Amino acid sequence: MADQNNGANGHTRGRGRTWTAPVRAMTRIIGADGTPRHLPAEGSPTRSAVVDCALYVDGVRQDGQWDYAGALAAAREQPNSFVWLGLHEPDEQEMAPIAEAYGLHELAVEDAIKAEQRPKLERFNDVVFLVCRTARYLEHGRLTEHSEVVETGQVLIFIGPAFVITVRHGNAAKLSPVRADLEARQELLAQGPWAVAYAVTDRIVDHYIEVADGIEDDLDALEEEVFSRTGGASIQSIYQLKRELVEFRRAVVPFQRPLLTLTSDASRGTVPKEVRRYFRDVQDHLSRTIEQITADDDLLNSILQARLAQVSVDQNNDMRKIAAWAAIATVWTAAAGIYGMNFKFMPELEWRYSYPFLIMLLVIVSVILYRSFRRNGWL
Repeated sequence: MADQNNGANGHTRGRGRTWTAPVRAMTRIIGADGTPRHLPAEGSPTRSAVVDCALYVDGVRQDGQWDYAGALAAAREQPNSFVWLGLHEPDEQEMAPIAEAYGLHELAVEDAIKAEQRPKLERFNDVVFLVCRTARYLEHGRLTEHSEVVETGQVLIFIGPAFVITVRHGNAAKLSPVRADLEARQELLAQGPWAVAYAVTDRIVDHYIEVADGIEDDLDALEEEVFSRTGGASIQSIYQLKRELVEFRRAVVPFQRPLLTLTSDASRGTVPKEVRRYFRDVQDHLSRTIEQITADDDLLNSILQARLAQVSVDQNNDMRKIAAWAAIATVWTAAAGIYGMNFKFMPELEWRYSYPFLIMLLVIVSVILYRSFRRNGWL
């Protein structure tokens, strides 16, 4: 787990800039007069980033409408309680007051806004920052060179002592069903913010499995089409599926390292023991999905090589056909060349049946050549 705690000099380096620690909010959220800039109050029509904000005590959601600041204050006053704030594609202006209220590190907040990160796990003081890539299988008809098979997005999770913030980008994995399912499991939800982190990652990995199964179905159809007698799939469609598989691999494989960290001894004291067991189950499902992706990639390479070999064979067949017809045409060309030399003394020139005889002879030779090539598979 990468630790971004401050050194002895009280500063930490980040992207060529020096920041004073502890950093409780982004410098960009401070106005020119030195006062914090706030968004409109919760519930305002412009406050579109907040999908849901709830306070949980002993695993039970508390009644009422909560704003993120009030819910956090209430969670800090009651034991075994936490806030789950769900955001969808917040911009810099919407994220700034939330970062200030919850004490989020500016580098993590910047990652949450841009959503262009590889899966990773970092610690900023007492807040753990987890980045996940999401994936969703897109239903489609026959696979073509323009087919979109996999849609990807990101979910970024801030896990603090009394809160968890989920930031979703894209529609590959919606989190509303996760919240509903988790609220029905009071015993698990009572484990605190890490229970939410487990439920979100579990749903993301479940989507990975669905995508892997969908790609495997596409591979089966593609394999059947390539080796069918009626014709083969285009190389462009095979390559398109390979590109989609590469995109899916980039989302899945790097996620293995953060999960290994969460299930290792290094997470003791951070992740509750009971929740670590659940994370191990997620890790097991992820490992099997990665193995399936590797097998699918190998099979797709084999299909591509087989299709290339088929194209090469088809080209060779075409060349043999062209050569066979050229050989038949050569017979007529040779006769025309001989009689086109205009020799004065040619015995057959005086023969009455020389022309019909020549034509008949050329036809017989052409038929013999045609049958010979046909028997040998050239035509």
